[in-house]
Amino acid sequence: MEQNYKIAQHCVIENNKVFLNGVEEFSSADEQFPDFIKAAYKIFKSNYPKFFKMDNLSKLSFLAVDLILKELDLNEEDNDIAVVFANKSASLDTDVKYQSSIANKGEYFPSPAVFVYTLPNICVGEISIKHHLKSENAFFVFDAFNAEFMYNYAVNLLESKKTDKVLCGWVEFFEENYKAVVYLVQNNGTLEHNIKTINTIYNK
Repeated sequence: MEQNYKIAQHCVIENNKVFLNGVEEFSSADEQFPDFIKAAYKIFKSNYPKFFKMDNLSKLSFLAVDLILKELDLNEEDNDIAVVFANKSASLDTDVKYQSSIANKGEYFPSPAVFVYTLPNICVGEISIKHHLKSENAFFVFDAFNAEFMYNYAVNLLESKKTDKVLCGWVEFFEENYKAVVYLVQNNGTLEHNIKTINTIYNK
C-alpha cells in the first residue's frame, strides 16, 4: 500500500517576488531579472560565490532550493535527497546567448563560461554541489507543468527506497519570463502530497 507522503517545504519565485510556504518573503521593484535575483540572493544570505557565474536558469533554481534546504538545517547524513526538475524551454535562454557569441564571424568569440550552461540539468548539478546531494536527479522538458507526472515520479523514488526525500520543481526561464515552483516531498510535513496540492502550490 502506497505511503501517505507529505510536502514539507515549498518555494515559488515569479514576478519579482519570493514566496516560502505561501508567505511572501521578498519582493523587488527591479524589473530586470538579474537585478531582482541578485537582490534576493543578498537578502537571504545564500553565501555561494559561484552563484554570480551561473546562468539565469541556474540562479533561479538554486535560490528556490537554497531557501527550502536552509529551513531543514541539513547535516552530512541528511543529503539523500533526489532532485526532479522540469521546464518548457530547457536551456534555450542560454543557448541563444551562446549562439549569438559565435554567429558573427568577424567577432567570433565562443564563451566557455556560457557554453557550460547549455544543458538544462546543469542547474541540478550546481544545487547538488552546494548542498552535497548524492541521490538521483533528473530534468524533463514538457509543454506545460505536469503535476501528475511529478507526483508519480516522486512517489516511485520514495516507494522504491532510492531516496529519503525528493525535491520536485518547475524551473522555467526564457527571455526574462520566469517561474520557479519547488517543493520537498518526504515522510512528514505540513501539506498532503497529492496532485491537487501540487497544482495549488503552482497556481498559488
